[in-house]
Amino acid sequence: MAIAIKTPQEIEKMRASGAILRKVHQAVEQAVKPGATTMDMERVAEATIKELGAKPAFKGYNDYPACLCTSVNNEVIHGIPSAKRVLQEGDIVSVDCGVILDGYYSDAAMTYAVGQISAETRKLLEVTEASLRQAIEAVQVGNTLGDVGAAVQEMCEAEGFGVVRDFVGHGIGKSMHEDPQVPNYGKRGKGTKLKAGMVLAIEPMINAGSADVKVLKDGWTAVTVDGSMSAHFEHTVAVTKDGPLVLTR
Repeated sequence: MAIAIKTPQEIEKMRASGAILRKVHQAVEQAVKPGATTMDMERVAEATIKELGAKPAFKGYNDYPACLCTSVNNEVIHGIPSAKRVLQEGDIVSVDCGVILDGYYSDAAMTYAVGQISAETRKLLEVTEASLRQAIEAVQVGNTLGDVGAAVQEMCEAEGFGVVRDFVGHGIGKSMHEDPQVPNYGKRGKGTKLKAGMVLAIEPMINAGSADVKVLKDGWTAVTVDGSMSAHFEHTVAVTKDGPLVLTR
Protein backbone atom coordinates (compact mmCIF):
# COMPACT_ATOMS: atom_id res chain seq x y z
CA MET A 1 0.00 0.00 0.00
CA ALA A 2 1.58 3.25 -1.16
CA ILE A 3 0.02 6.19 0.66
CA ALA A 4 0.76 9.52 -1.02
CA ILE A 5 1.88 12.24 1.41
CA LYS A 6 0.75 15.67 0.20
CA THR A 7 2.80 18.82 0.56
CA PRO A 8 1.22 21.90 2.19
CA GLN A 9 0.95 23.39 -1.32
CA GLU A 10 -0.94 20.34 -2.57
CA ILE A 11 -3.28 20.46 0.40
CA GLU A 12 -4.04 24.10 -0.40
CA LYS A 13 -4.90 23.08 -3.97
CA MET A 14 -7.22 20.41 -2.58
CA ARG A 15 -8.77 23.00 -0.28
CA ALA A 16 -9.50 25.20 -3.31
CA SER A 17 -11.14 22.20 -4.98
CA GLY A 18 -13.11 21.54 -1.80
CA ALA A 19 -14.31 25.15 -1.65
CA ILE A 20 -15.88 24.76 -5.09
CA LEU A 21 -17.44 21.46 -4.08
CA ARG A 22 -18.99 23.12 -1.03
CA LYS A 23 -20.65 25.68 -3.33
CA VAL A 24 -21.95 22.88 -5.55
CA HIS A 25 -23.56 21.20 -2.54
CA GLN A 26 -25.11 24.50 -1.46
CA ALA A 27 -26.62 24.96 -4.92
CA VAL A 28 -27.92 21.39 -5.10
CA GLU A 29 -29.49 21.63 -1.64
CA GLN A 30 -31.71 24.45 -2.92
CA ALA A 31 -33.09 22.07 -5.55
CA VAL A 32 -34.12 19.42 -3.00
CA LYS A 33 -37.88 19.72 -2.55
CA PRO A 34 -41.02 17.65 -3.06
CA GLY A 35 -41.80 17.35 -6.78
CA ALA A 36 -38.21 17.85 -7.92
CA THR A 37 -36.41 15.05 -9.71
CA THR A 38 -32.92 13.80 -9.07
CA MET A 39 -32.11 14.90 -12.62
CA ASP A 40 -33.05 18.47 -11.62
CA MET A 41 -30.34 18.22 -8.96
CA GLU A 42 -27.87 16.82 -11.51
CA ARG A 43 -28.46 19.77 -13.87
CA VAL A 44 -27.83 22.25 -11.05
CA ALA A 45 -24.60 20.47 -10.10
CA GLU A 46 -23.29 20.28 -13.66
CA ALA A 47 -24.01 23.97 -14.32
CA THR A 48 -22.43 25.06 -11.02
CA ILE A 49 -19.26 23.00 -11.53
CA LYS A 50 -18.83 24.47 -15.01
CA GLU A 51 -19.55 28.02 -13.84
CA LEU A 52 -16.91 27.73 -11.09
CA GLY A 53 -14.24 26.48 -13.48
CA ALA A 54 -13.90 22.93 -12.19
CA LYS A 55 -14.56 19.50 -13.71
CA PRO A 56 -16.90 16.79 -12.42
CA ALA A 57 -14.95 13.94 -10.84
CA PHE A 58 -17.61 11.25 -11.18
CA LYS A 59 -18.88 11.70 -14.75
CA GLY A 60 -17.10 9.18 -16.95
CA TYR A 61 -15.36 7.52 -13.99
CA ASN A 62 -15.62 3.81 -14.85
CA ASP A 63 -18.32 4.96 -17.31
CA TYR A 64 -20.51 6.44 -14.56
CA PRO A 65 -23.01 8.69 -16.40
CA ALA A 66 -23.48 11.69 -14.07
CA CYS A 67 -21.84 14.36 -11.92
CA LEU A 68 -23.82 13.35 -8.84
CA CYS A 69 -24.79 10.18 -7.07
CA THR A 70 -28.35 10.70 -5.80
CA SER A 71 -29.45 7.89 -3.49
CA VAL A 72 -33.04 8.05 -2.24
CA ASN A 73 -34.37 6.43 0.97
CA ASN A 74 -33.13 2.81 1.04
CA GLU A 75 -30.49 3.51 -1.62
CA VAL A 76 -27.12 3.60 0.13
CA ILE A 77 -24.78 5.04 -2.52
CA HIS A 78 -24.28 5.38 -6.29
CA GLY A 79 -27.90 6.13 -7.19
CA ILE A 80 -28.00 7.49 -10.76
CA PRO A 81 -29.90 10.78 -11.33
CA SER A 82 -33.09 10.32 -13.35
CA ALA A 83 -35.87 12.53 -14.67
CA LYS A 84 -38.24 9.75 -13.60
CA ARG A 85 -37.16 9.80 -9.93
CA VAL A 86 -39.45 12.35 -8.30
CA LEU A 87 -38.77 13.33 -4.69
CA GLN A 88 -41.70 13.03 -2.29
CA GLU A 89 -42.40 14.66 1.07
CA GLY A 90 -40.75 12.53 3.75
CA ASP A 91 -37.98 11.16 1.49
CA ILE A 92 -34.30 11.55 2.14
CA VAL A 93 -31.72 11.88 -0.63
CA SER A 94 -27.99 11.32 -0.22
CA VAL A 95 -26.00 13.49 -2.60
CA ASP A 96 -22.39 12.50 -3.29
CA CYS A 97 -20.25 14.69 -5.53
CA GLY A 98 -16.61 15.20 -6.43
CA VAL A 99 -14.82 17.86 -8.41
CA ILE A 100 -11.39 18.28 -9.96
CA LEU A 101 -9.60 21.63 -9.88
CA ASP A 102 -6.06 22.11 -11.14
CA GLY A 103 -5.62 18.31 -11.15
CA TYR A 104 -6.71 17.80 -7.53
CA TYR A 105 -9.82 15.99 -6.37
CA SER A 106 -12.27 16.69 -3.56
CA ASP A 107 -15.17 14.48 -2.49
CA ALA A 108 -18.11 15.14 -0.16
CA ALA A 109 -21.59 13.81 0.53
CA MET A 110 -24.64 15.07 2.40
CA THR A 111 -28.02 13.51 3.10
CA TYR A 112 -30.90 15.96 2.76
CA ALA A 113 -34.45 15.76 4.06
CA VAL A 114 -37.21 16.30 1.50
CA GLY A 115 -39.76 18.41 3.35
CA GLN A 116 -40.77 16.99 6.74
CA ILE A 117 -39.30 13.59 7.64
CA SER A 118 -40.12 11.20 10.47
CA ALA A 119 -38.42 11.49 13.86
CA GLU A 120 -36.78 8.10 13.31
CA THR A 121 -35.31 9.16 9.99
CA ARG A 122 -34.20 12.51 11.43
CA LYS A 123 -32.31 10.63 14.13
CA LEU A 124 -30.57 8.48 11.51
CA LEU A 125 -29.34 11.62 9.74
CA GLU A 126 -28.26 13.33 12.95
CA VAL A 127 -26.36 10.32 14.28
CA THR A 128 -24.65 9.61 10.95
CA GLU A 129 -23.50 13.22 10.62
CA ALA A 130 -22.36 13.26 14.25
CA SER A 131 -20.37 10.06 13.66
CA LEU A 132 -18.55 11.80 10.81
CA ARG A 133 -17.68 14.70 13.12
CA GLN A 134 -16.39 12.22 15.70
CA ALA A 135 -14.32 10.41 13.06
CA ILE A 136 -12.82 13.72 11.93
CA GLU A 137 -11.80 14.47 15.52
CA ALA A 138 -9.86 11.18 15.49
CA VAL A 139 -7.76 12.37 12.53
CA GLN A 140 -4.65 13.15 14.58
CA VAL A 141 -1.00 12.39 13.83
CA GLY A 142 -0.15 9.12 15.60
CA ASN A 143 -3.72 7.86 15.70
CA THR A 144 -4.72 4.96 13.44
CA LEU A 145 -7.34 4.22 10.82
CA GLY A 146 -8.84 1.91 13.44
CA ASP A 147 -9.41 4.95 15.66
CA VAL A 148 -11.24 6.70 12.81
CA GLY A 149 -13.43 3.69 11.99
CA ALA A 150 -14.17 2.94 15.64
CA ALA A 151 -15.40 6.50 16.14
CA VAL A 152 -18.13 5.88 13.55
CA GLN A 153 -18.90 2.30 14.51
CA GLU A 154 -19.22 2.90 18.25
CA MET A 155 -21.59 5.85 17.92
CA CYS A 156 -23.84 4.32 15.24
CA GLU A 157 -24.07 0.80 16.63
CA ALA A 158 -24.90 2.22 20.08
CA GLU A 159 -28.06 3.62 18.43
CA GLY A 160 -28.90 0.26 16.85
CA PHE A 161 -27.94 1.31 13.33
CA GLY A 162 -26.13 -0.87 10.77
CA VAL A 163 -22.64 0.22 9.69
CA VAL A 164 -22.11 -0.71 6.02
CA ARG A 165 -19.05 -2.92 5.50
CA ASP A 166 -19.22 -3.42 1.72
CA PHE A 167 -18.15 0.15 0.91
CA VAL A 168 -15.53 2.29 2.64
CA GLY A 169 -13.84 5.66 2.47
CA HIS A 170 -10.49 6.19 0.79
CA GLY A 171 -7.41 8.27 0.29
CA ILE A 172 -7.73 11.07 -2.26
CA GLY A 173 -5.48 13.53 -4.08
CA LYS A 174 -4.49 13.51 -7.74
CA SER A 175 -6.82 10.51 -8.11
CA MET A 176 -10.32 9.97 -6.81
CA HIS A 177 -9.44 6.75 -5.00
CA GLU A 178 -6.01 6.36 -3.46
CA ASP A 179 -4.62 4.26 -0.64
CA PRO A 180 -5.52 3.74 2.13
CA GLN A 181 -9.02 2.36 2.43
CA VAL A 182 -10.89 4.05 5.30
CA PRO A 183 -13.49 1.69 6.82
CA ASN A 184 -16.31 2.98 9.03
CA TYR A 185 -15.54 0.30 11.57
CA GLY A 186 -12.42 -0.83 13.37
CA LYS A 187 -10.53 -1.27 16.59
CA ARG A 188 -8.87 1.62 18.33
CA GLY A 189 -5.09 1.55 18.01
CA LYS A 190 -5.17 -0.90 15.07
CA GLY A 191 -4.40 -0.32 11.41
CA THR A 192 -2.27 2.20 9.53
CA LYS A 193 -0.89 5.09 11.58
CA LEU A 194 -1.88 8.56 10.46
CA LYS A 195 0.91 10.86 9.29
CA ALA A 196 0.85 14.54 8.43
CA GLY A 197 0.12 14.99 4.73
CA MET A 198 -2.30 12.11 4.35
CA VAL A 199 -5.67 13.16 2.92
CA LEU A 200 -8.70 10.96 3.56
CA ALA A 201 -12.27 10.89 2.26
CA ILE A 202 -14.16 9.78 5.38
CA GLU A 203 -17.72 8.72 4.59
CA PRO A 204 -20.02 6.96 7.06
CA MET A 205 -22.75 4.98 5.24
CA ILE A 206 -25.25 4.02 7.93
CA ASN A 207 -28.48 2.03 7.67
CA ALA A 208 -31.47 2.33 9.99
CA GLY A 209 -31.66 -1.48 10.03
CA SER A 210 -29.24 -4.21 8.97
CA ALA A 211 -25.80 -3.36 7.57
CA ASP A 212 -26.39 -5.69 4.61
CA VAL A 213 -26.52 -4.14 1.13
CA LYS A 214 -26.84 -5.34 -2.46
CA VAL A 215 -26.16 -3.75 -5.86
CA LEU A 216 -29.04 -3.45 -8.32
CA LYS A 217 -28.99 -4.59 -11.95
CA ASP A 218 -27.80 -1.18 -13.15
CA GLY A 219 -24.41 -2.18 -11.72
CA TRP A 220 -24.19 0.97 -9.59
CA THR A 221 -27.03 1.56 -7.14
CA ALA A 222 -26.46 -0.09 -3.75
CA VAL A 223 -29.56 -0.57 -1.58
CA THR A 224 -30.27 -1.90 1.89
CA VAL A 225 -31.28 -5.57 1.80
CA ASP A 226 -34.02 -5.05 4.41
CA GLY A 227 -35.43 -1.90 2.76
CA SER A 228 -34.47 0.35 5.67
CA MET A 229 -33.43 3.98 5.19
CA SER A 230 -29.74 4.79 4.68
CA ALA A 231 -27.75 7.98 5.31
CA HIS A 232 -24.38 9.07 3.89
CA PHE A 233 -22.16 11.96 4.96
CA GLU A 234 -18.60 12.59 3.74
CA HIS A 235 -15.80 15.13 3.97
CA THR A 236 -12.29 15.27 2.53
CA VAL A 237 -9.92 15.69 5.48
CA ALA A 238 -6.18 16.37 5.63
CA VAL A 239 -4.01 15.07 8.46
CA THR A 240 -1.85 17.92 9.78
CA LYS A 241 0.44 18.37 12.78
CA ASP A 242 -2.16 20.78 14.13
CA GLY A 243 -5.03 18.30 13.82
CA PRO A 244 -7.66 17.56 11.18
CA LEU A 245 -8.20 20.07 8.36
CA VAL A 246 -11.56 19.63 6.62
CA LEU A 247 -11.06 20.64 3.00
CA THR A 248 -14.72 20.44 1.94
CA ARG A 249 -16.35 22.53 4.67
